[in-house]
Amino acid sequence: MNQSDLNDCPQLLKDFLLYMLTIRGRSPKTVMAYHIDLRLYLRYIKCVKVLHMEPDDSLKTLSIADLSSDDIISITLSDVYAFLNYTLDNGNNASTRARKVSALRSFYKYISTKTNYLKGKESPLKDLEIPSPKRALPRYLTLDESKSLLIHIPEGPYHERDYCIVTLFLNCGMRLSELCGINMTDIRDNTLRLLGKGNKERMVYLNDACLDAIDNYRKVRATSPKETQALFLSRQGRRINPRRVEQIIESSLKLSQLDGRGYSPHKLRHTAATLMYQHGGVDIRALKEILGHENLSTTEIYTHISEKQLENAAKQSPLADFNTSSKKQ
Repeated sequence: MNQSDLNDCPQLLKDFLLYMLTIRGRSPKTVMAYHIDLRLYLRYIKCVKVLHMEPDDSLKTLSIADLSSDDIISITLSDVYAFLNYTLDNGNNASTRARKVSALRSFYKYISTKTNYLKGKESPLKDLEIPSPKRALPRYLTLDESKSLLIHIPEGPYHERDYCIVTLFLNCGMRLSELCGINMTDIRDNTLRLLGKGNKERMVYLNDACLDAIDNYRKVRATSPKETQALFLSRQGRRINPRRVEQIIESSLKLSQLDGRGYSPHKLRHTAATLMYQHGGVDIRALKEILGHENLSTTEIYTHISEKQLENAAKQSPLADFNTSSKKQ
């Protein structure tokens, strides 16, 4: 994040964003999301509480650089509820509003614990609840569809690379950014070091399919790449970028006739988690560590029960074979 990105921020917001970036180790993408959500909130506060105006389209360009720290800290839960109602009226769903609430709580917690503005008082938003988003079941490939995808990796000079990418997605449940960030030195014996959200490291184990795919790819990997550290390289010899990986997945899905169903690299992460849980018998707590989730509640979405499991449960009923008509005969 460049300093120029923060030119429209009042000093208190600027300090918070830099704190999250440099001290808490949040990624630039995460900090930018905080910036966008908190900027809208402070624009709303300035419009309503300082200018005493009804928010309209001009809110999108309203400058908040001159908003004082007193204006920022002199808010109540009612002010935030009004802001969330404003975002609801403008089409924000529960997930989007939950993200905004999370940003607001972090911002005011920082003010109450890391600055002197509240003079030791608790955050005014400590009791602010996060909206409960609708928990949709994750979209994923079945076991047979996953095998079909692996069979239909496009042939050509990059087949081994692309096959290795899909194999790691389906077996390790890694994020797109984690895959692109893998370095040669991250692989040691049968383990792989991943750098996840918030620069948190975790180790995942590589099964035989992954080890074979990596070994086959290494044999054809560029011998004199421009980017010497990265495992996966583009045709220019540089670290592969996320968009190229998305294109690889799209091509493979099309060849396996699985395109047009909303699948993506992130859906392959869902697939890996679901297959581990449903077919591999992986414990939910172990799955949490594999996926790099901070909270178990995030992982629990993968405990959804498949239709086959429901069918088997019905067949296992002790009354499954009981038939009154046969008893009467």
